[in-house]
Amino acid sequence: MRLGGPVFGDCTHPDQWIAALKQWGYRAAYAPVDHSACDELVGYFVRAAREADIVIAEVGAWSNPMHPDEAKRKEAQELCRNRLNLAERLGARCCVNIAGSCGAQWDGHDAKNLTNETFDTIVETTRAIIDAVKPKRTFYTLECMPWMYPDSPDAYLRLIKAIDRPQFAVHLDPVNLICSPQRFYGNAALIRECFEKLGPHIKSCHGKDIALSPKLTTHLDEVLPGLGGLDYRVFLRELNKLDADSPLMLEHLSKEEEYRQAAAHVRSVAKEEGIAL
Repeated sequence: MRLGGPVFGDCTHPDQWIAALKQWGYRAAYAPVDHSACDELVGYFVRAAREADIVIAEVGAWSNPMHPDEAKRKEAQELCRNRLNLAERLGARCCVNIAGSCGAQWDGHDAKNLTNETFDTIVETTRAIIDAVKPKRTFYTLECMPWMYPDSPDAYLRLIKAIDRPQFAVHLDPVNLICSPQRFYGNAALIRECFEKLGPHIKSCHGKDIALSPKLTTHLDEVLPGLGGLDYRVFLRELNKLDADSPLMLEHLSKEEEYRQAAAHVRSVAKEEGIAL
């Protein structure tokens, strides 16, 4: 298993990027360049990562390929193709996006999101993205979400079967699946279910945490790892059963100090469990 996260400061040169990753003690990284980068620059970063034993975990394609506006939908799908191509050029473990929303908010809920018709559209859209790029080294993945597919391990299995492309795989963010008190208090069992059903397909994971507020009705909020209820012992144990290069990527924190605290918490739990990061 490899811990990773964002790095800060000027990392436009591969040496600066590697130095920053080493300073943070990360062995996995987010994509260091945008899809507009030339092949020569991409090659420099790929060689630097290889020589420093850094795994490029994922390329984000964050957009809404289901947008109700046709022009914005096509723009998002083009971005997905470009980012998947970048992941292939970098040799990243995956390119990750959400399936998208039928509403105006790219990652928001909508009455149509969890319908059979939308499921079929996700299948067609994902196939088209993968077929246009034809990746050989990387994988296109959809991050789990509470109000759009895939919203459960079984929904992800349905998508894998329906999309039917070897380069479609799994990105796991268990916090995004916790959308009720039942899942909050039962998150250890949920995490085990995810790895039992999806483990062979998992290419990268996000490390966050979640807290349940006492305010009615149900309020769940992302919090810094260690300040919520996610069972990190179970999460790390299950992730450690996958291949040794499997990344756990910290995200969604606003300050460098918060990332230091998050990394320290994950490392402390890993140390107690005898797991190398």
